[in-house]
Amino acid sequence: MEIACLDLEGVLVPEIWIAFAKMTGIDALKATTRDVADYDVLMKQRLRILDEHGLGLAEIQKVIAGLTPLDGATDFLDWMKERFQVVILSDTFYEFSQPLMRQLGWPTLLCHRLVVDEAGKVAGYSLRQKDAKRQSVKAFRALNFRVIAAGDSYNDTAMLEEAHAGILFRAPDTVIREFPQYPAVHSYDELRQEFIKASSRALTV
Repeated sequence: MEIACLDLEGVLVPEIWIAFAKMTGIDALKATTRDVADYDVLMKQRLRILDEHGLGLAEIQKVIAGLTPLDGATDFLDWMKERFQVVILSDTFYEFSQPLMRQLGWPTLLCHRLVVDEAGKVAGYSLRQKDAKRQSVKAFRALNFRVIAAGDSYNDTAMLEEAHAGILFRAPDTVIREFPQYPAVHSYDELRQEFIKASSRALTV
């Protein structure tokens, strides 16, 4: 059996924090895991900015409610689910994900949780586990699944390394240069082809 592990933001849906940055006009919130390799550093920066500007979960969720999957993402995911067991491995938060998961047909999502106080302030975050993407792939392998993974950011490279095959999708040039061992593609058609190549089964488009 094969499992396809996909990142969420940047692969299937827009980057939530970039959308929120555009709405608020706070450019510093545009930083993502495509820019900052250390997730803890990135999240502490985000939480500090939210606190400084008096922004909470409700404001972020309002922006997310207006987002839609990337063009072609829903068709691609439907194609994948016909051929693989599909799991979304993301460093987003369950408090963000519901509207987007609904539009994607409720795929399995493994991510994290925010710590929110009674006033709706985002006080912190709780990781499902440290290095969760890598650990998830290791667990699937321990269950004798063959794993093919695709992502776009620094925080995806651990799961690509742990998988039997890894693919970069619409990754920034910096990530592509630093991780030349992974094929880098920029369209869903190309991504389909890479999954077909990486599969141990005879698949067709």
